[in-house]
Amino acid sequence: MSTPQVVVHRDKELMARAAAARLITRIVDAQAARGAASVVLTGGRNGNALLAALAESPARDAVDWARLDVWWGDERFLPDGDPERNVTQAAALLDAVPLDPARVHPMAASDGPYGSDVEAAAEAYAAELAAAAEPGDHGRVPAFDVLMLGVGPDTHVASLFPEHPAVREQTRTVVGVHGSPKPPPTRISLTLPAIRAAHEVWLLAAGEDKAGAVALALSAPGELQAPASGAQGLSRTLWLLDRAAAAKLPPQLYPPYPPASA
Repeated sequence: MSTPQVVVHRDKELMARAAAARLITRIVDAQAARGAASVVLTGGRNGNALLAALAESPARDAVDWARLDVWWGDERFLPDGDPERNVTQAAALLDAVPLDPARVHPMAASDGPYGSDVEAAAEAYAAELAAAAEPGDHGRVPAFDVLMLGVGPDTHVASLFPEHPAVREQTRTVVGVHGSPKPPPTRISLTLPAIRAAHEVWLLAAGEDKAGAVALALSAPGELQAPASGAQGLSRTLWLLDRAAAAKLPPQLYPPYPPASA
């Protein structure tokens, strides 16, 4: 696993634009090398801000969107079209670029083919990931070029919450989550083994309410107490922060910025 790198931006708006530009470059490079690319999207305010910035970026036309596979790290197990679902919130990007519908891989809704059986829905997503994996990939998931995760104030990533059964999973790549401490209580999530199969893992956090979680996760307390600390990429683990989220980091991890007026 890779050693975490920390990049701090002035504010959340700049962070979103810079992350979008970074993602475009990573996708273009992957497509140039292999002909296609694969990314895992995240929801939440920071993930959605990145997707909006990506949709608005003039540089987005450098991407061959028809050769991009889009996956999700987790999903709220709600009816199709519910505004709380990550795939619904991703419409700012999905509606703005010419993606191949066959290469967009949303997780099942609660009114989908598996009904209210979240375990069956999770197993189906795991099977879809396994079918897309190639012989040289690590494990039963594709070797995602970039897997993005928002970091919660409690250090959760995807729908892996501290001390929750899902964060302990070491065998399955996708699980149904029951009794989530954050509503809605039922969710689908990639597990840490699936996350750690990605070439690059990017963790996004902005705002002072995330500062404690960022400092805790980067102090390496263990993934059971701080799931974000267990989210690492094979070749790169990148923490993309704004100044507010980085405010409690020790100097050895992040030399403090000069005052905002400087």
